[in-house]
Formats: sequence, C-alpha cells, structure tokens
Amino acid sequence: MLDKNANIIVTGAAGFIGSCMVGYLNDHGYENLILVDKFTQPEKEKNWTHKKYKYLVDREMLLEWLDESKKIKIDYVIHLGARTDTTEFDYKIHRELNFEYSQDVWNYCTANNIPLIYASSAATYGAGELGYNDDNNLIDDLKPLNPYGVSKNEFDQWAIRQLNAPPFWAGLKFFNVYGPNEYHKKRMASVIFHSFNQIQNNGEVKLFKSHKDEFRDGEQLRDFIYVMDVVKVIFWMMNQSIIQDEQSTENNELFSGIYNLGTGKARTFNDLVNATFSALEKANNIVYINMPEDIRDKYQYFTEATMLKLKHAGYTAPFTSLEEGVNDYVRNYLVTGKYY
Repeated sequence: MLDKNANIIVTGAAGFIGSCMVGYLNDHGYENLILVDKFTQPEKEKNWTHKKYKYLVDREMLLEWLDESKKIKIDYVIHLGARTDTTEFDYKIHRELNFEYSQDVWNYCTANNIPLIYASSAATYGAGELGYNDDNNLIDDLKPLNPYGVSKNEFDQWAIRQLNAPPFWAGLKFFNVYGPNEYHKKRMASVIFHSFNQIQNNGEVKLFKSHKDEFRDGEQLRDFIYVMDVVKVIFWMMNQSIIQDEQSTENNELFSGIYNLGTGKARTFNDLVNATFSALEKANNIVYINMPEDIRDKYQYFTEATMLKLKHAGYTAPFTSLEEGVNDYVRNYLVTGKYY
C-alpha cells in the first residue's frame, strides 16, 4: 500500500477527472498532494479549493518547480492534464499539451524512478475499424478521427517504444467518463450534464439523429463509465504497482503498458437519457436533431472497451451500472449543485 505520507503529483487537478482523483485520494487519507493545473480559471475554482493538498503548481511551471524543489521526494505521478476538446482542430494545441508536455512528465519520472499513470483516450480508436482491443501491438495501426485522438495515440506510440521508462507506467484509455465536477466543460460535458439542464429548462432532451442506416436515432452506442470507477481503478493500480515492486515476484500480472478503462458494456444514448429522466422522476421526452456537420464525419457510433487486460492484471471489482451511476450523479450532485 502506498504510504499515506507519499508525495503524489496530480496534473489536471482543477479539471473533471483530476479533481475527482484528488477527492478520492483525500478520502483515503492522502493529503501530501502536489496539484498541477492552470488555477486562474474561476469556473474551475470549486473543483479544487476545498481539497486538501500540499502545493499548487502552475502547469507551465511544473518542471521548473520540480527542479527548485529537489528536496521533495515525489513518490507517484498521476498525469491527467490534457487538452480534451475534440472539436478543436488546431493540432499544434493538442501536440503541445498532450504530446510534448507528456514527454516532459515521462522523462522526469524516468530520470527519478517514479511510477507514472497517464490519461490516454478511447478517441485513439477512431471509428473502431480495428475494434477496441488495448493490445500494445495494435497501436500503430489505429486511425483517430480528430487531432485530440491523434495526439493521444502519438504519445501512446512514443511511450511503448521507449527503452528508458518509469519503473511502472500505464496509459489508461478512458472511454466516455461522466460524473461530478464537469460543470466547467460546457460543450464537452457529458450528455447526462446537458440532458439534466435541458430537462430542467425545457422538459425535453435533444439527441443527435443517426446518419447511418444501421443505427436508429439515439441508438448510437458508447461505453459510459462513472468517474468514481475511474479513480477507483487508478488508485488500485497505484497500490498494486507499489506492492509488486516491493515484493518483486515473478508472477506479477500488472505489467506496464496501455490499458482500456471502460465498463466493457456499450449502452445507447437513449438508455443514458432515459436514466436521467428516471433519476428526476420525470416522463421521457426525447427530440432528435441533426448532428452538426463539423463533427458528422468524425463521430464514433460505437465504442466498447475490451477489458480483459485489466481483469488479467487482477482488477475484479464490478463497475457501476449506467442506471446506478446516472442516478447517483443526478440526485447527489446535479440536483444539489454539489462538488466532489
């Protein structure tokens, strides 16, 4: 088990998943946290101001801060910071934040023998022509549909080619994550967040029509995973990697590499919205609208994580069902305006 006094870096700590990770670590007694992000954005303040931490570090100053703070032994790095806007088509922006910055974090962890877990994405799979198998050997053949996915896949490709690496590293391909602390994400927030607001304001939810004959309207399928499951898996992986390193057994199942992080079961957007209506105890009322043309040819109609690698690594806890996750998110966070 990772010592409660461990110094843990969490990048993207003011964002959606990053702030939930910090909250989960706090709940488990970890307070020597170094939170890294741009902390000047007022819309993110409530994600981190009530958290317990040791230092706040501006994202652009991280390497300089680490160089100046050599007396502080960093025990683990959770790199969740990224540019995640799939509608941003300027690749230079994604490359700088998702590829080059991640290289800097990797190289620091390698030089200082620090385990690293970083956020990859299911966007790397593109339209899913090759399926959703997290086999490292398939990564070079993937064809992401947007610059965000390209940048994430390029870093995955770079990582698996490195001869010099952290003592343990894992790139987690997040599928469709939803949950509290995404209030600031605007257009990129989950369909549940937008559905909740539409129901409260208009009593109906607008979903994209299908522009493929094989899918009916609202029957596009995604692997939706509750953020509480995401941070739980990361916490398990952190501790498992520490235990294996200390025991140095030959039967280690958790190997460095790329791992999917979804539930392994695709559900429709209709299911998602119906669960939101149900959590609010309101009758379903879905209106189907045309998909914007700027994303129509880059839209994933089906995603479903192959979860055998994580299971074989020893993770056996069940994932929260869509209905349970949506109910918790809506009733305990969206209705109350609460943050995690």
